[in-house]
Amino acid sequence: MNSASPHQGRVVELEVTDLTLAGEGIGRHGGEVVFVPDLLPGERGRVRLHHRHRRHWSAQLLERVSRSPHRRTPPCTVASRCGGCTLQHLDDGRQREWKRSQVAQALERIGGLRVAVEPLLAPASGLGYRNKALVPLDRAGDGRLRAGFYQRGSHTIVDMDRCPVLDPRLDRLLPLLKQELDDQGWPADVDRSHGGGLRHLGLRIGTRTGQVLVLLISSHDNLPELQQLADRWRTRWPQIVGVLLNLQPEPSNAILGPETRTISGCSWLEEHFAGLSLRIGADTFFQVNTVQAERVAGLLEDALGPVPGPAAGPPSTLIDAYCGIGTFALPLARSPERCPGGVLGLEQSERSVGQANANALRNGLEGTARFEACDVAERLPDLLAGAPPGSVDLVLDPPRRGLEAALCSAIAAHPPRRLAYISCNPATLARDLQRISSGSDLQIRSVQPIDFFPQTTHVECLALLTRADGP
Repeated sequence: MNSASPHQGRVVELEVTDLTLAGEGIGRHGGEVVFVPDLLPGERGRVRLHHRHRRHWSAQLLERVSRSPHRRTPPCTVASRCGGCTLQHLDDGRQREWKRSQVAQALERIGGLRVAVEPLLAPASGLGYRNKALVPLDRAGDGRLRAGFYQRGSHTIVDMDRCPVLDPRLDRLLPLLKQELDDQGWPADVDRSHGGGLRHLGLRIGTRTGQVLVLLISSHDNLPELQQLADRWRTRWPQIVGVLLNLQPEPSNAILGPETRTISGCSWLEEHFAGLSLRIGADTFFQVNTVQAERVAGLLEDALGPVPGPAAGPPSTLIDAYCGIGTFALPLARSPERCPGGVLGLEQSERSVGQANANALRNGLEGTARFEACDVAERLPDLLAGAPPGSVDLVLDPPRRGLEAALCSAIAAHPPRRLAYISCNPATLARDLQRISSGSDLQIRSVQPIDFFPQTTHVECLALLTRADGP
């Protein structure tokens, strides 16, 4: 940043043509890129150039000169300040168009891939979809408990009592639990700036069952009468099946610490997902949009169905890498015709693997699905190299950072028969698809964007690849 630029503070008028991943408008002035909060594509505004960064200016909106027909009043009263959602002021239809275009642009710009991108699969409603929330907590100067997400670009909590993207049952529970915690008088300090205490309130609900887990995250366990409070919550709200405490003593951005204790009730809730009964913990990964995750499970079952024609060669095996608690592996394991060699899930988290194996047993799938705790980037190449050609189907669902370059090379060197790549980051998806497809005979058959997070700029994708001589 160059704060000495002679243009800093200058007022200019510009038109916005796109959005950043933070939801800011992108315009140009004098050949330079300018980022402006609260301007939508097609809108013009008078802005003050604020800071010069290496590749762009950041600016402050002074006046909106023209208004987009796709602008709307956000459904959340704190949307203009809260950083949890960045697109609530853009109508749902234009959000969907923009997300699809972001996927297509990333594939072409980053991966050099010109492939058809399917229309975005969107939920029926852009509200009430989140089955989980981790809400930061602290106490204001007057001692009041504040609960809310961070203001954009800061660690300042925007106090709230409602959040319209939460499942309505969690949304109704949030202010009640907040008031109960306020009355306890326990210290709360999400950033550990003033000694510690409560850091986050975690809520998770089974979308199909209505069962709720409450997770308190604290820097210490000096919380007098916690047991009594937890028991009272479960009596007052029978849908709460468990209250847990996670200890995170480190002054870091990591939300969860290594130890979780069950204070009252169960350590898991039951959820019905894709025709299965799953147990899900408060601190293990599960997709936050249950309905959309079920749609992905259906797409995977269709894409990785039995190969037509007579069986030949060794029984095929399906490997689900970065499988979590078996969200997608278990539905796939129900069909012996799909993978006669069974399903193997790979996951780094031992806790998630334990839940995955328990869920396999719970659904009678222990004979066709097994799960292994390992470093996926180290284990998967060995499995691919040791498998007979054409005997493996592969599902990838990596973290946002995508795949390591060496893993992409290993997949290209020993390509599976069919590859399904689930991604939450179009940029790393484009990079990885380029690395895999350019070094092998795997061809991209389709790219399907799915909206798991309406009102935000996030978009998931399912890319399907097959060998050139495959089905």
